[in-house]
Amino acid sequence: MLIRDADPSIDAASCAAIYAPAVRDTVSSFEDVAPDADEMAARITATSATRPWLVAEQDGTIAGYAYASRHRERAAYRWASDVSVYVSADHRRLGVARSLYAELLDRLAGQGFRTVCAGIALPNPPSVALHESFGFALLGVYRDIGFKLGRWWDVGWWQLSLGPGEPDDGAPAEPRPPSR
Repeated sequence: MLIRDADPSIDAASCAAIYAPAVRDTVSSFEDVAPDADEMAARITATSATRPWLVAEQDGTIAGYAYASRHRERAAYRWASDVSVYVSADHRRLGVARSLYAELLDRLAGQGFRTVCAGIALPNPPSVALHESFGFALLGVYRDIGFKLGRWWDVGWWQLSLGPGEPDDGAPAEPRPPSR
């Protein structure tokens, strides 16, 4: 399996196809309408300017993708990222998500990000197990926060420290752009 940077011109359609069932059939995403390939290409391009968007390629097929996004808009949050991973139905339980996350977290740490967060619609034991296997700790649960598929859903928030902070006597270095 090859983990590489997503190329919006060749990977957007595959990422959109992997994501569509999560939007349409599950609460893994709280979007109501799945983005098409053009919208996915725009998302990959925008995200890749500041954070990694990775794909897992196996035998010429995109098996899954993972990316990081801004945690919050306020400036003080700029050392934090939210992370997400999606794997095609044909490639689940084969280590794709684990491989993507290992690379994503390593790259974020290398860029100078300090904290990553993940929101998981509950219940979702496989996603919780994946995140906790990387050391993510549950912070809390937003109760009945999202309405989808005819009912209200809770969302748990997990957090992982990517490393120690800077000394208290100075500001930390700014996060760096992704290297290609």
